[in-house]
Amino acid sequence: MAESKRDYYEVLGVGKDADDAALKKAYRQVAKKYHPDMNPGDAEAEKKFKEASEAYAVLSDPEKRRQYDQFGHAAFEGGAGGAGGFGGFDFSGADFSDIFGDIFGDLFGGGGRRSRSQGPMKGMNVRKSVRITFEEAVFGCEKELDVVLKDSCPKCNGTGARPGTSPETCKKCGGKGQVVYTQQSFFGTVQNVQTCPDCGGTGKIIREKCPDCQGTGYVSNRKKIAVTIPAGIDNGQSIRIREKGEPGTNGGPRGDLLVEVSVSRHPIFQRQDMHIFSTVPISFAQAALGADVKIKTVDGEVLYTVKPGTKTDTKVRLKGKGVPSVRNSQVRGDHYVTLVIQTPERLSSEAKEALRRFDELAGNTLNAAKDTGSTAGAKKKKGFMNKMKEAFDD
Repeated sequence: MAESKRDYYEVLGVGKDADDAALKKAYRQVAKKYHPDMNPGDAEAEKKFKEASEAYAVLSDPEKRRQYDQFGHAAFEGGAGGAGGFGGFDFSGADFSDIFGDIFGDLFGGGGRRSRSQGPMKGMNVRKSVRITFEEAVFGCEKELDVVLKDSCPKCNGTGARPGTSPETCKKCGGKGQVVYTQQSFFGTVQNVQTCPDCGGTGKIIREKCPDCQGTGYVSNRKKIAVTIPAGIDNGQSIRIREKGEPGTNGGPRGDLLVEVSVSRHPIFQRQDMHIFSTVPISFAQAALGADVKIKTVDGEVLYTVKPGTKTDTKVRLKGKGVPSVRNSQVRGDHYVTLVIQTPERLSSEAKEALRRFDELAGNTLNAAKDTGSTAGAKKKKGFMNKMKEAFDD
């Protein structure tokens, strides 16, 4: 009795709603795990490899997948070749080339189809950090950074060869930087393109290396680079300076310099997006009587009129005194101030007496307001303010 086949979706470990990308990824993992070259002499691994290949051949073909979803394995019994059959299965329509290019590249030390041609390549990016003050972040500034970068070696003009000699064309790859290997698989001949192991992909062999750069063609130099910090930048944001990184290869451009900005804390101000927040203490008299108080902002001190009868934790808004937009310096956020009434801890005898008089006046006024109703209370409240002024003026 023939052994029953496992469900193709189960073989690849995917759900029935898996798309082409999920199928390919799952098959690549299973095929690499059970490939005969990775498991020499292991009959069970070879069986699972064939099983996975058959499953992928069916599920990657839209028409075959439709038939399988409708009829199961019975749809292919005519050509399946028996239990777990592989040799007689029809693999037309299934594209294994890119998958096996990757697998053989991993097996034999190359990158398979993932190898890139050795054309011009951009250099590596360089990362630096800079610390600025709160005010510098708000208004922008100029900073100068010390950066160590590679430059073309002046002794060998970037060739990497000792002066008087020249690099030779690599014989293994003919100067292409890549070599092609042929591998036999169950599906026929597979070509695998790899970086040339002799020249490392440069296409050149240096017999006598330059003593200054040791054959690299580059020397490191310390440079000072001016960085413009835009107004409104926030803590943790980065600035990209084009082509101020490491040099490219094969004529490619330099990489970029990425400068991460760290903003120091401010003793008074806190920032949230484009808005600034602070707390300003006022006296009880200023809160009760009203007064003009000076409030510190990033633009300097501004005069704000506190209304009579202001309560503690009252919040006021200073429009346009916040942080500029990093994209448009003409647009600014606001500055929000919390007014907090301070209770004095140390009082002179005169001040204590004045407060006692104020407390008596306030008590009498409040009692009178309760007895005479709202209209009379309003009149008494006005009289109370005058009496409180007299108490503090004495």
